[in-house]
Amino acid sequence: MDYSLTIIVLLFTIAVLAGCIDALAGGGGLITIPTLLLCGVPPVAAIATNKLGGVGGSLAATVHFIRCGELELHKVKLTIVTSFIGAILGGVLLTWLDSRFLATVVPVLLIGFALYFLFSPNLGELDAKPWTSSFVYALTLAPLIGFYDGFFGPGTGAFLAISLVLLRGFNLVKATAYAKLLNFCSNLAALSYFIIDGSLIWPIGIAMFIGQVIGGSLGARWVLRSGRRLIKIAMVLVTTAISSKLMFFS
Repeated sequence: MDYSLTIIVLLFTIAVLAGCIDALAGGGGLITIPTLLLCGVPPVAAIATNKLGGVGGSLAATVHFIRCGELELHKVKLTIVTSFIGAILGGVLLTWLDSRFLATVVPVLLIGFALYFLFSPNLGELDAKPWTSSFVYALTLAPLIGFYDGFFGPGTGAFLAISLVLLRGFNLVKATAYAKLLNFCSNLAALSYFIIDGSLIWPIGIAMFIGQVIGGSLGARWVLRSGRRLIKIAMVLVTTAISSKLMFFS
């Protein structure tokens, strides 16, 4: 099926907005995937093509965070590897099992996170004493959340950020930066699978990649400029929106 220039420009514009949202709190797929479906893209192709855009946005945000000194890659090498492996395993399992059962569990967790953010005014304000080591986190939560991203996906950014705040003692800005890095790894793993599978619609995917690169860069700048308050607001709104979609529109 051929897609008109108007549709490609529309999806590029939507991708810019999604990239901004993703850099702040994740959840850009809430607007990109429905828009792809409305434009006549088949469901599997929509998910695959959206992953290409997601890689662009998370890559751009990650690069900006590295340049600004918020990320130290040498400290999370093992975490990067285990997150990537977890996402691949999740994507493979998705071809064997139905992930819809998670649509009843994930909203409850995300609403819990939203309430926790809302009623914990000092959460993530400063770095705190970690509850677990980087090594233990890399062998447990990182592959588990990566697996979840490959298998199901919604709310991955929130799961990563809250786990880094609570278990690694990161402040919220730092947690958001590292969450975006790990989200890039899991997105890349899923994208690799979809490329091999041949599910991508490349003209749309490339336009969305460029759009999310722009949006991801802008969103990362807002994170560093506006800090914890903006992230908390975005996180509460996005987790509530994802929960509502999963409960009422799945």
